[in-house]
Formats: sequence, structure tokens, C-alpha cells
Amino acid sequence: MNNLAQFCKELKKDFQPRIKDTTKPVSAWSEKDVLNGKIVDAFVIIFRTRGCSWALKSGCSMCGYFNDSIWKKIPDQDILKQYDKAMEKYNNEKFVKIFTSGSFLDKTEISTNVRKKIIKNLSETAEKISVESRPEYVTKNSLSEIKLDNFEVGIGLETANDYIRKHAINKGFTFNDYKKAVNVLKKHKYNVKTYVLIKPPYLTEKESIDDAIKTVDIIKDFTDTVSFNPTNVQRNTYVEYLWKRKKYRTPWLFSIVKILKESNKIAKNVHIKCDISGGGNIRGAHNCMNCDRQFLKAISDFSLNQKSNVFKNLNCECKEAWLDCLDIEDLGFGSLINM
Repeated sequence: MNNLAQFCKELKKDFQPRIKDTTKPVSAWSEKDVLNGKIVDAFVIIFRTRGCSWALKSGCSMCGYFNDSIWKKIPDQDILKQYDKAMEKYNNEKFVKIFTSGSFLDKTEISTNVRKKIIKNLSETAEKISVESRPEYVTKNSLSEIKLDNFEVGIGLETANDYIRKHAINKGFTFNDYKKAVNVLKKHKYNVKTYVLIKPPYLTEKESIDDAIKTVDIIKDFTDTVSFNPTNVQRNTYVEYLWKRKKYRTPWLFSIVKILKESNKIAKNVHIKCDISGGGNIRGAHNCMNCDRQFLKAISDFSLNQKSNVFKNLNCECKEAWLDCLDIEDLGFGSLINM
């Protein structure tokens, strides 16, 4: 175990779950997304599980989703009660997205029998179901139980650079592992969504822009969708450790716009989107706070319609500070913490 992996593990040594009730999901809601080229309502379920298996061993440097986990085995009947509770808000949306603290295809989080029941029930009304999984759980066996025409698996690759993934993110798998999982999904004729992290720790603003764009260029023939996740400062994480010591700044919204525009040019047949958690506040992606709402609206619109002209009139006086950041960060170490 390398130093970062050990540090991520140590940060969790005194962790105690805040919520003990295993019969209620983390959350469920409806939001806009794209299905078959059209903007539709999508239903989102977040299950409360034992937690990501990798987080239990060590964990990623930026991921605090374990904070919503139970960290013990949850009985199947309790997961199904969570499902029933979430479905009280379901309005027959044709697109359903399922999230856990880790991997839907990991049977230690969601058992095979529970997966089958949930998928079978949702398939009666939903036209598309999307889940997330680490690549090691994307196997012939785990996919054999899925009987859907439109099924999507999201994989948190984060970057195509193995060195960054290991030494800045501590992801616990390689780019080849990702490619193997993609091959399995394609053999089953299922869709691939690839999550790409914007601004891992240790990277300057410019390096993070370059890495995100380069990653899209490398994976454009592997994936159907690229979903950018700008780093936000989550509790009990290595990123929070750096942030509290003024060693990390979350990405600028100017940077995200640049990444989206360039990615749209590079990967014309890939759906490019960006979901920003905590955008516009100090722990999330932000500019100067005065222009953030305008930028966040444009990024959300682009994620749905793929039209770069939504960025045409975006501007703010803080752009000069962003440009200065790109120019001079290389002279120092890490992020400039100026706002």
C-alpha cells in the first residue's frame, strides 16, 4: 500500500456512520436528463449500502460518499424496503438512475437476488436504467442477470493517466482494467458512461484542464457518454485535509467551460455532460461567486442540449484572475488559493 492509500485509510479509522436506519434510502428525486436524444425527466435513487468495497480497504482521495454508508452488511429485505420507500416518489419516468456508495454490481453491496428484483420491477416501466460500478465487478456473470435493451454502466475512470489515478486519486485500478470492463459491456451491447474527474489533488489548474481534455481524446472510442465530475471538498477525505491547510482549491468554472467546449470538438459522437456537486460555494467548483449562477446554468444547459453556444456570452472580471492562475501556478506547488 502506497503512502496515499495508507493516508486515505487512516482518515477513516475513527469513522462512525451518522445514520443507523438501513430501511431508508439516502435520497430519491426527479431531474432532467437525455434519453434517445430527447430531454426527459429521469428518476434518481441513491441506496444506503454497507459502502464501497474499495473505500472500506482504503478509498479515493476525493470521495466522501462513505459518509452516507452503514459499513456493515445490510439485510436484503432492508435494501428492498429502501427501494419501496424511494418508489413512493416515482412518477413512471422512463429513465431511472441508480446510485450506491460504490458499485451496484458488487454483490457485497447489493446482492444478486436484490439486483434481479429491482431491475425486473423497474423494467416494467423504465426504458433505460443506469447504474455505477467499479470495473472489477463488470463481468460476464454480473451482467448475465440483466435482461434489458437499454442498460448503462458508469465507471469512474477519472483520468486516462495511470500515474495520476494511482498517486493523486488512489483509485485502485488501471486503465487496462477499465478497457476490459468496457469490452465486457460492449459484448453485451450495453452502454458505457465514463466519469472523468476535473482537478485531482496535486494538479495545477492548467494541468487539470489538459488532463481532462487528453482523457476524453483517449477514451472517445470506448465510451458513449463522458460525465465530468469537478472535485468538491467532501468530509473526511484527503482533499478536505489539503483544503483545510490551504493546499487545494476546487476547479474554476472557467476551466470547466473550456474543458466542455474542447471535449465537444474532440468527441463529436460522445455525449458530454458535467454534474457539479456543490457548485457556486467554497467547497465546490466556483469562480468569484458573483458570476457562478450564470456559469452553472450554462453548464447545465450544455449537458442537456450539447450546444456550445450557451457559453458564448459568459464573462466576468474574475477571468483575469483565472488566467493569472493558469500562468503562474507552474512557478509554485499546487493550487493558488486566492478565492
